[in-house]
Amino acid sequence: MAALGLPNFGQLTEAFRKAQQIQQDAQKLQEELEVMELEGKSEDGRVSIWLSGNQEPLRIKIDPDLLKQSNEVIEESILNALKTAHEISTTTMKSRMEELTGGLKFNLPGMENQVE
Repeated sequence: MAALGLPNFGQLTEAFRKAQQIQQDAQKLQEELEVMELEGKSEDGRVSIWLSGNQEPLRIKIDPDLLKQSNEVIEESILNALKTAHEISTTTMKSRMEELTGGLKFNLPGMENQVE
């Protein structure tokens, strides 16, 4: 029985074990995200931008015919590809983090709800 409403030793041990596992899994996920190459393309398909799963810019490819267009068209295509790549990277990172923490519950004061 826990005294003064504190969790018993077994509960604390289990909580620390889970925390250690999550820390190890988070490190592995970080390494996986670093080597991912996620491509975002402009709507017209003439610009591709690759980001890592950590949103680090990796490379860009521009169709040479696009460079014959006005600066406004070029800039719009590049920005569109960047937004798409960022959205893909962000969604991937969020999804993977949810997989990592999914179903984890904390039974500590102020943290009674499931992590979301």
